[in-house]
Amino acid sequence: MTESALEKAIRTGSLGSFWAQVQPNVPAVISEDRVLAYDDLNHRANQIVRMLQASGIEFGDGVALLCSNRAEFVEVVQAANRSGLRLTPINWHITAEEAAYVVADCGAKAFFADARFADVARAAAAAAKPPLALSIGGAIEGFTALEEQLIGHSTDDLPDARLGTAMMYTSGTTGRPKGVHREITGTMSASAMAQTQRLRDAAGFQPGKDASLITGPLYHAAPLLFGLSMPLAFGTTVVLMDGWDAEEMLALVQQHAITHMHLVPTMFHRLLSLPPDVRSKYDVTSLRQIWHGAAPCPVPVKQAVIDWLGPIIWEYYGATEGLTTIVDSHEWLARPGTVGRPADGQVQIRDDDGRDVPADTPGTVYIEASPDSRFRYHGDEAKTEDTYRGDFYTVGDVGYLDADGWLFLTDRSANLIISGGVNIYPAEIESVLITHPSVGDVAVIGVPSEEWGEEVKAVIEVQPGLAGSDELAAELITFARERMAGYKVPRTVDFVERLPREDNGKLYKRKIRDAYRQAHSDTVN
Repeated sequence: MTESALEKAIRTGSLGSFWAQVQPNVPAVISEDRVLAYDDLNHRANQIVRMLQASGIEFGDGVALLCSNRAEFVEVVQAANRSGLRLTPINWHITAEEAAYVVADCGAKAFFADARFADVARAAAAAAKPPLALSIGGAIEGFTALEEQLIGHSTDDLPDARLGTAMMYTSGTTGRPKGVHREITGTMSASAMAQTQRLRDAAGFQPGKDASLITGPLYHAAPLLFGLSMPLAFGTTVVLMDGWDAEEMLALVQQHAITHMHLVPTMFHRLLSLPPDVRSKYDVTSLRQIWHGAAPCPVPVKQAVIDWLGPIIWEYYGATEGLTTIVDSHEWLARPGTVGRPADGQVQIRDDDGRDVPADTPGTVYIEASPDSRFRYHGDEAKTEDTYRGDFYTVGDVGYLDADGWLFLTDRSANLIISGGVNIYPAEIESVLITHPSVGDVAVIGVPSEEWGEEVKAVIEVQPGLAGSDELAAELITFARERMAGYKVPRTVDFVERLPREDNGKLYKRKIRDAYRQAHSDTVN
């Protein structure tokens, strides 16, 4: 079969020039202060590449980016994608010490930083000492302004575009972040091309007509892929949100006739918590597809969103390490809770001894890695070896395959509670408690118990305008007891102002558990 011009552009990293020729005046990026047409975006990315090359940065080198959801983020991503660079976006919530670790660990030859995060950027650069430090949107001490550095560099298309890659860092919810590294070859692998085609078919993008709303920070893999990279690859306008708000999101959907976006389950819950008159105030009929994944979504929450918006919800199962399954609303409604049906043999469920388990039996999820999709954790061969079992790898998720081969997730192995010798999966309890009208967010953890080893505790963030109380705690325990087996019911309930949840929807449960275990240790000692 003859390769199309678009397929060649995807494979080689020359998408920017392709769409600049096909639809030069169509908006590519809409942010709070700028609108970039495809032609403008192409020119800016070409300039950045030539500036980096003039500074001695070559194919395969690393580039770090600490930036909010603004047009320059997209420009740098586009530049790296067409010049064979390894781009590492940095979580701008982390400390200067953590940012310095990432900049140094990824081997960044250039460090782009948003002046909004000047203090963290300055301290990170001072510690990591990247050869080139460039500021975006204002001055940072010790940095050169990106706009100044671009003066005099050509905007013409590159004669030798080569596909770059992103080395994303794991969220660090179970330890220090690690870069997920794949070798750069300059072209897209066969398995990645197949995945791109699969997502394209699912999305049904209409170039020059559709619009994708980016609701989460682009330093996360999911918004970067589903909100930005995929839509731009197929000629779709992307609209950037700089900070998420439920009602503002609805207003932007109406204003820009948004067709596609990516959300996380906490966003679903907060949208559903809006008063009915607020939800009905906005026209959201333009929406054709909403992706979600990264964190478990309680079945009642997802069901309620489908009831409201229709069968436009698509779920994927994957992590920074890769994408495994996708499932549309109709398939999910037939099997509530599934994350999709992997290809035969693609997923194995194993017990603690590495043996396959029968259908409907929970165990550790192992995913097959094709030869051209294998990854390693940058600078941590021990973690890489521990992750793989032959050609299969795990990210620590626990789940099961039903008799028909559909995959269901129960939790992560690190979150498992063992009480009186019985395995308890917190996600199951959380999916019940989140349906209580007073609950805004919830984390269920195991805390030390002299009698049981561990006992179940629920840590609750209440809905805005409410307050935690002994009466509400008792009500929640009764609510849970009426809906699940007694051994799963929380023994105690605590209330917090805000749970430590990542923007990709994942909870930093380790932080919560560590705090309670330290308090228990202090009490015992």
